[in-house]
Amino acid sequence: MSRRIIKSALLICDLQEKFRAIHAYPAVLKTAQKMLKAAKILDIPVYVTTQSAAKLGGTCTELDVSHARVTLDKTAFSMALPQLVKHLDNDAVVAIVGIESHICVLQTSLDLLARGHKVYVIADGVSSMNKEEVPIALERIRQAGGYVTTSESWLYETAGDASIPEFRDIISLVRETKNDTKAGLKELTRL
Repeated sequence: MSRRIIKSALLICDLQEKFRAIHAYPAVLKTAQKMLKAAKILDIPVYVTTQSAAKLGGTCTELDVSHARVTLDKTAFSMALPQLVKHLDNDAVVAIVGIESHICVLQTSLDLLARGHKVYVIADGVSSMNKEEVPIALERIRQAGGYVTTSESWLYETAGDASIPEFRDIISLVRETKNDTKAGLKELTRL
């Protein structure tokens, strides 16, 4: 059997040192770590941005982005810049984690949807300084045609079948992160 979602891409949006005051930031980082591990297991390309890194710092040290296909510093709010999108397959299904939900995550989602991509925003992997902004941003993404899902749901949907060779590693990852996932869901999806 083959995977359900073949051409995927993982976007890590602006998870930087200076943003640690963001609502539930440790939970967002845990989900990003899980998604990065899943990307390695499933051989999914990773794209990472920082927002004005000279002022706001680099990507958080907890995140191993050494295997990223593209790492880009930006001043625009959207990640969907020519320097990044030229590396995306035209029919790539994109998963997004990062911050802030109502700014960079929203604008990236809208831009990628306009380019014809399917966009999955990982609800337990996005946040904003003001937590009240998150559900409004996620609803706007839904209205525009994006999908809002959880990290675990995305993992299983991407895999699609327990008979794929990588599934054993996916199950191990789900088990390894179950407590962090549960805590993150409680903190980030009860807004």
